[in-house]
Amino acid sequence: KLGDRIEIGGVAGDVIDMRLFEFSLIEIGRWVDAEQSTGRIVHVPNGKVLREHLINYETGFAYIWHEIPVLITFESDWQKAKDILTSVVNEKAGNLSGDAEAQIKRAASKYLIFYKKLTPVVYTTVRDCGVLLTMRYIVKPRERRHSEEVVWEAVLREFAKHGDIQLAYPTTRFYRTEETAPGR
Repeated sequence: KLGDRIEIGGVAGDVIDMRLFEFSLIEIGRWVDAEQSTGRIVHVPNGKVLREHLINYETGFAYIWHEIPVLITFESDWQKAKDILTSVVNEKAGNLSGDAEAQIKRAASKYLIFYKKLTPVVYTTVRDCGVLLTMRYIVKPRERRHSEEVVWEAVLREFAKHGDIQLAYPTTRFYRTEETAPGR
């Protein structure tokens, strides 16, 4: 329906017009981050609905899951970093859980959407260049970029207070043996 955020045939956008033979989207994504509007209008033939997968971001449940990965060095205090991230994501994004729970209960009977836990969570994984801590939380689709900015700014402010937590980036380390050390 008008106003829905959808994806069809690899194109995502907000439905802005519906006609007999086509509907129109204001495109989101592509070269613009976090599903923000590109300003382009895409006309989609109605026949695509019968041939393509149609993803609706909002029917039945007005929230999507969003994840923010934070990679820290192996030398960092990962447990402290995880505690900080948990605190930040709960403070900045945890307030949506109550409304989402009410929507889930309504949608469960029609769409079989069952989530037991809607509160934010931080997952821990190891990658080749550090410890990956991923914040996962629910957000309204049109508020994803803003929520990520708010969360990231809070994380950066908190990490700056702790010298034992450093963001990681791809690095290469070289080790010398005694035989290859200078002066030998």
